[in-house]
Amino acid sequence: MLLVIDVGNTNMEFGLYRGAELIGSFRLMTDANRTSDELGLWLCQYFQRFGLELGQVEDVVIGSVAPQVMHTLSRAIRTYVGKRPLVLDEDLDPGLPYVECDSDERLGPDRAAADIAAIAKYGAPVIVLDFGTATTLDAVSREGVYLGGCITAGVRVSIDGLFQKTALLPRVELVKPDTVLGLTAVGQIQAGAVLGYIGAIEYLIRKAREEVGDPQVKVVATGGLSRMVAENTDLIDVIDPQLVLDGLRIIYERARSTENR
Repeated sequence: MLLVIDVGNTNMEFGLYRGAELIGSFRLMTDANRTSDELGLWLCQYFQRFGLELGQVEDVVIGSVAPQVMHTLSRAIRTYVGKRPLVLDEDLDPGLPYVECDSDERLGPDRAAADIAAIAKYGAPVIVLDFGTATTLDAVSREGVYLGGCITAGVRVSIDGLFQKTALLPRVELVKPDTVLGLTAVGQIQAGAVLGYIGAIEYLIRKAREEVGDPQVKVVATGGLSRMVAENTDLIDVIDPQLVLDGLRIIYERARSTENR
């Protein structure tokens, strides 16, 4: 079995694969104060709950945008799983080609993994949206080349910022209201934040499709708020919650295939 770990700014998602099948997953908060023993015990509890054994894990792959937890996480994997984890961009190359430009910057491992999975599962060209702590949009050409993308604050970050910077406005639940014209502070914040956020995403999708040169290019969404947004727009074609995990698996399998040739 293969254990893949997507380490985000807010959560770490662990996925366990038997071949191409995701047989289980769970999440933990990304907490730099958590010890390696705590992480290891969480892993042990998960495996025990589902009748699995840590000794069945053949390899571990990590994609991380939170360097502050990597030492602890890697130590937990070595101690409790008995494997040295393979880290995306260090041990594994995502294999995503980029359009020629003056910058040598590369995508974060989560975005690269999501793009690789979207190409493999849905074909190219494709637009990939990831609704996490930040919201990202990436575009890939028909030839599978990364064309560019954009980053904006996630809707929760926006609402929390509003709450922290204003004295009288309350923190609200992320719920789509029925109308734009609310009659309470909560309703008005939800209308502005949630409906405004969906409208902004629709605009970004339309502009990205224009720049890709294909008004019908498929749009794939992943991340915690992908379903809420997708259910309120007709511009998102596919919701795929395991896109990043699948990408980590695909990148690993391609690397191993290359080594075995």
